[in-house]
Amino acid sequence: MPLVNGFHLRNLQGDIYGGLTAAVVALPLALAMGVSSGAGPIAGIYGAIFVGFFAALFGGTPAQVSGPTGPMTVVMAMIFTQYTGMFPDNPAHGAALAFGVVVLGGVFQIIFGLLRVGKFIELVPHPVISGFMSGIGVIIILLQIGPLVGFDSPARPLLAMQAIPDFLSNIQPDAATLGLLTLIVVYTVPAFLPQLNKLIPAPLIALILGTTAVWFLFPGSSAPLLGEIPTGIPTLQIPAFDLLLLPGMIKSALTLAALGAIDSLLTSLVADNITRGYHKSDRELIGQGIGNTVAGFFGGLPGAGATMRTVVNIKAGGRTPISGALHSLILLGCILGAGGLASHIPKAVLAGILIKVGTDIIDWDYFKRLRQVPLSGIVKMLVVLLLTVFVDLMIAVATGMVMASMLFMKEMVDLQLKSISTITDPDQTETPLSDEEKLIIKAARGDILLYHLAGPMSFGAAKEMSRRLAQFDQYRALVLDLSDVAKVDFTSSRALDDMIFNAQSTGRQVFLVGGRPQVYEMLQKQGVLGRLNEGHQHNRRLSALQHAAASIGIPAG
Repeated sequence: MPLVNGFHLRNLQGDIYGGLTAAVVALPLALAMGVSSGAGPIAGIYGAIFVGFFAALFGGTPAQVSGPTGPMTVVMAMIFTQYTGMFPDNPAHGAALAFGVVVLGGVFQIIFGLLRVGKFIELVPHPVISGFMSGIGVIIILLQIGPLVGFDSPARPLLAMQAIPDFLSNIQPDAATLGLLTLIVVYTVPAFLPQLNKLIPAPLIALILGTTAVWFLFPGSSAPLLGEIPTGIPTLQIPAFDLLLLPGMIKSALTLAALGAIDSLLTSLVADNITRGYHKSDRELIGQGIGNTVAGFFGGLPGAGATMRTVVNIKAGGRTPISGALHSLILLGCILGAGGLASHIPKAVLAGILIKVGTDIIDWDYFKRLRQVPLSGIVKMLVVLLLTVFVDLMIAVATGMVMASMLFMKEMVDLQLKSISTITDPDQTETPLSDEEKLIIKAARGDILLYHLAGPMSFGAAKEMSRRLAQFDQYRALVLDLSDVAKVDFTSSRALDDMIFNAQSTGRQVFLVGGRPQVYEMLQKQGVLGRLNEGHQHNRRLSALQHAAASIGIPAG
């Protein structure tokens, strides 16, 4: 019995179990990411509730589970620190501005979906994504080393890196012990006790053990705890906007929107691979945008499609948006009934959980394949990784895209140039010629230059096209063969115009061979065909060669 947006009751049992399992995984992660962002653990839970529910309801990937993710949390931490730092005497106003950015980011994601930007995000090359995600993983690890041993961490990864020696020389023993216990659990349980991990996810085991250890093993411990967590129904919190700060808020919102779009659509591809389905990328962006907009109004962290939670959901039987929506409702029930218990969770435990998240985000598979990866791919990945960690997330992605585009253009231009043949001797070319065409060129003894082009001709190859022709100066008739050209752009059409003009200005005859309507249309529009003498435009190469031979007094036969 179908409902709306891909909901199907026939998979209800699987969706219920998937949603329950995803919620169990999401709870410790949402708490940890809320603390890491600076907005507090409840902000992480609210983000998981609202983004998870509305992205499931309106999104385009049926089995996807959404909520705060590592990349989004890293950006939100920077935004939250920036705006609360602007108003030290009124941190509530700074927080309202930060959540105003979250609302704007959600609105931009909705606009991305309406403008059908999803297909362009899928064009981001793998080395760029790999470097970006690995950089995010490194940032998460750097930011959690301080909390792991009992200290608050700076918001910037470079500052966190510089503070590591100080952290390690002044370790808080109880916090470090709890952090070490957490690391042991989250790394060993999935590896050595996979069946237990399926029943109770390792982050939840670590959360339970760490919190229990504080009560029974370290009574009166000085290890920092989460502290009081609000309980009850989330209340509307009006975000703030400031006209003077609006340009910066828009920039930060675009960063959130773009990052969330990339993060979500990558997870959508993972979900497609497992379920053998197909997501609707633009609809997914709209759903994520609605979720983030609503989260901003309730003080929730921005989120995106969460790979770990989505995979857990699917493997547990979740196949429709019911599972994603149910996971959010279960989390809502948790804060309504267990908020007091969560206040005793040690921050070191959450730091250990996030360090595991950071190592999981790093693209280890790409590093394993470095020997097989082209050098250009390695350079792109490393540049994006370093820029992500030490400069800025969006600058990193933009730089990677520019590098990838330039390298791709260079490869395309090289292919285009390989298709250019300058023929004065039919025995010295790989271009297939008929016997009659060979006889005419041989009889001309270099007085006819056949200039053959193939494939799409772009601006990148235009200059080299002209340069290669300029290397020949002994011919008397030029035959420009465009019969195998699929397309010409404005720059290459101007290059052809210059080639014809230069040849004619030195008294040479120019003949053009072509056949594709779109090529002729561009040449006609740019006035290139108007330069040719009457009868010098041909549909067949043999005809052009015959007329070229006749124009310089060489018998065609």
